[in-house]
Amino acid sequence: MTDKPERPLRRGWTTGACATAAVKAAYSALLTGEFPDAVSIRLPRGETPTFALGSHDRGPDWALAGIVKDAGDDPDVTHLALIVAKVRRGAAGAAVTFKAGEGVGIVTKAGLPIPVGEPAINPVPRQMMRDVVEELAHKHGIPADVEIEISVPNGREIAKQTWNPRLGIVGGISILGTTGIVRPFSCSAWIASIHRGIDVIRAEGREYAAACTGATTEAAVMARTGLPETAFIDMGDFVGATLKYLRRHPIKRLTLGGGFGKFCKLAQGHLDLHSGRSELDIANLGNIALRLGADQSLASSIGGANTAMEALAIARRAGIDLGGAVARGAKEVAKREVDGKVDLEVLVYDRDGNIAGEASFGP
Repeated sequence: MTDKPERPLRRGWTTGACATAAVKAAYSALLTGEFPDAVSIRLPRGETPTFALGSHDRGPDWALAGIVKDAGDDPDVTHLALIVAKVRRGAAGAAVTFKAGEGVGIVTKAGLPIPVGEPAINPVPRQMMRDVVEELAHKHGIPADVEIEISVPNGREIAKQTWNPRLGIVGGISILGTTGIVRPFSCSAWIASIHRGIDVIRAEGREYAAACTGATTEAAVMARTGLPETAFIDMGDFVGATLKYLRRHPIKRLTLGGGFGKFCKLAQGHLDLHSGRSELDIANLGNIALRLGADQSLASSIGGANTAMEALAIARRAGIDLGGAVARGAKEVAKREVDGKVDLEVLVYDRDGNIAGEASFGP
């Protein structure tokens, strides 16, 4: 049982919301010569947060402002990153255009919501930025012809902790968000990355991919299958989100790779494998062992183990294929989620990356 926090978890703001606030501050300064002390924006669902400026500067035909991203209590790799917008007047009739500055990636692969060659600034943040530019331009009676350059100092390093390299986004992070709000531990950004990863795999015409719970299993599956890194979906604990998206956007074959404890939970019907959101029934492993031929004493030892890995070790010493049974159970649950749209293989691994059980492709 995990300890509950003593206070409500604090929400934060997406990179898209921070970029929009920075654009509004910079464009205000370009038009008036003055930066606002704090800047408010309207989010897609009507919220109106206010942001303090983390930096600002201007020249004869440009202005820039920076907002320090506050992700609240979410474990977000971009927390405290400085999101900078530099605004210049654009060519007549050009409307609002976007440019990637330092630390913002460029899209190089099809399948993402932004065309190849464009800055990795997603559609909702783009529209939010257009809205604030058009609002200010209308107020001053001028056309909304503006070039927006978004940069994130150290964004190139931050991007190494994200899916961007695998998705074909090079040079930095993406500017993301659909609501403007980061809700702590909602994990919506991770799930969105899973979806985009599947989109890219499909756009590249791949018929075979793998989805793994972590780095150890990914390395083991890569060595076993020979699949390139770009064919891997970093699903983490979100096996349900992965499989449900594949049901709607299928590929021909998928290898699911995961640790024994994680896939024990999948075999028990859990689709979110996080330790704080689903619980492993170790006692049930004893029941499985009984069905595999263990005597009552051995089954009691397995079902009474302190951890899943201890249960696996006991079973292995006794020659009981507990890992194989878990793999088969996990495959049955996964098959229901993809509704027969994807041929599945399940590979279960121990902590050292050694195979502990498998359920092959086919019925």
